[in-house]
Amino acid sequence: MVRYDLIIVGAGPAGLSAAIIAAKQGVRTAVFDENERPGGQLFKQIHKFFGSREHRAKVRGFRIGEQLLEEARECGVEVHLNATVMGLYDKKEVLVMADGETHHFKADAIILATGARENFIPFAGWTLPGVMGAGAAQTMVNLHGVQPGSRVLMVGTGNVGLVVSYQLMQAGIQVEALIDAAPRVGGYGVHAAKLARLGVPFYLSHTIVKAEGTDKVTGAVIAQVDEKFQPIPGTEKHFDVDTICMAVGLSPMSELPAMAGCQMEDKGGAVPKVDACGETSIPGIFAAGDAAGIEEASSAMITGQIAGIAAARRLGYVDEEMFEAETDRLRASLQKLHEGMFSPQNRGRNDFTETDEGYPISQSLLHKGYMEDQEITRYPGAVSGKSGVHPVIECSQNIPCDPCQDACKFGCIRVGDEITRLPCVNEEAKCTGCGLCVASCSGQAIFLVDETYDEEHAAVTLPYEFLPYPQAGDKGVALGRDGREVCEAEVVSLKINKAMDQTALLTIKVPREMAMTARFFKKKEA
Repeated sequence: MVRYDLIIVGAGPAGLSAAIIAAKQGVRTAVFDENERPGGQLFKQIHKFFGSREHRAKVRGFRIGEQLLEEARECGVEVHLNATVMGLYDKKEVLVMADGETHHFKADAIILATGARENFIPFAGWTLPGVMGAGAAQTMVNLHGVQPGSRVLMVGTGNVGLVVSYQLMQAGIQVEALIDAAPRVGGYGVHAAKLARLGVPFYLSHTIVKAEGTDKVTGAVIAQVDEKFQPIPGTEKHFDVDTICMAVGLSPMSELPAMAGCQMEDKGGAVPKVDACGETSIPGIFAAGDAAGIEEASSAMITGQIAGIAAARRLGYVDEEMFEAETDRLRASLQKLHEGMFSPQNRGRNDFTETDEGYPISQSLLHKGYMEDQEITRYPGAVSGKSGVHPVIECSQNIPCDPCQDACKFGCIRVGDEITRLPCVNEEAKCTGCGLCVASCSGQAIFLVDETYDEEHAAVTLPYEFLPYPQAGDKGVALGRDGREVCEAEVVSLKINKAMDQTALLTIKVPREMAMTARFFKKKEA
């Protein structure tokens, strides 16, 4: 039987973060993961993360996974893959299935970072091939390069449904619609807005009634729901789709702590009851990441670090002074992500009418997925009527994110110390038009506008992440925030460099009166 100081179950963001911080203190650490590659969900997350610099904001998920793996290797962490932890027993004994054989390991401390599984809701035809979790579709597209279908109906408008829908569109798949039984979009408005300007419609207060087909999905029927979330007869709508993706929440994978006898509690699913350091009711057994409660990956990395340093203290590798300093730092960092209207304590609330600063929240954004043109300039980041190039920031919710502030070296954009504050444009600063703020925005909510490009036209620089890239001189149409064609447009330039991390800056020329309306470009078919 092989013995370690610390065994971590799960090589996702929480598990790897825990392993790194513990190993840096000299703890002999092993990580077991049932998958063939480490990184958990990170390697299928091609979008840029939110948060601040300390949370690895504006870095794409798979790059964060690469960074964590490199750090783990440098620290001497042993990562065992294709290794399924089958049991957790008395005296912290772990049973692992690997290479067709069972192996026993022991440790003085255990961290459970097993993650979560996708939820499903039953409906007529839900077992047909073509009905799948949104995460499964994301895995197929981003890890294996396989399209799950050509026309998708997405069920659920939380961040998972919004982000995966956009990535399916990037892979050349048409998302016919997003639906949600809730009366408003559940995820970040900036994620919804990306889809709306591509022309994807939102059906709120709707549920799926059935999947059509005999041996595979050939269509889907949805219906409006009443206040008790029951389908209303006569409101059915049909979609010609071959894939139905379910993004209806996640449930923590909590079998191991339950097996070990940890005290459990209900947090949208059974999870072990933990203290401020992630330690369960059994001394020396910790839980981190989604295994202790569903949150974003950025939070999972921090809770993993807290559990890792707490385990190192329990094992005698860290003194109390260092432990207190590290946990104070980490908790302060976590608190930044736990502020604003999307904080864990506000989960499930739908009664917000104003931002923290007192600006009215766009009801169109909540119910349609986009802000109306006349709503934009009520927010401090959306300035119009200026001569020369300037940023227009269409960020209207208190999301924990501030890379735009760091991106501008000339102080054009200000967020402040509270990263959930709405970004403001400093009209006294001079914008150089470099576009780094556009590329750094994880929500693709920043545009550069030159309302005086020439006597008749304005220039709009927008983030663009679709292949093939348009080229200078290409003619097409500009789309508005709702995805409708608003005017003719011509590509002025396309700029991309390493610092932009695959977000191209596409500058289009539109009639002057469309400067604050044109938000996407569609090339004319040859």
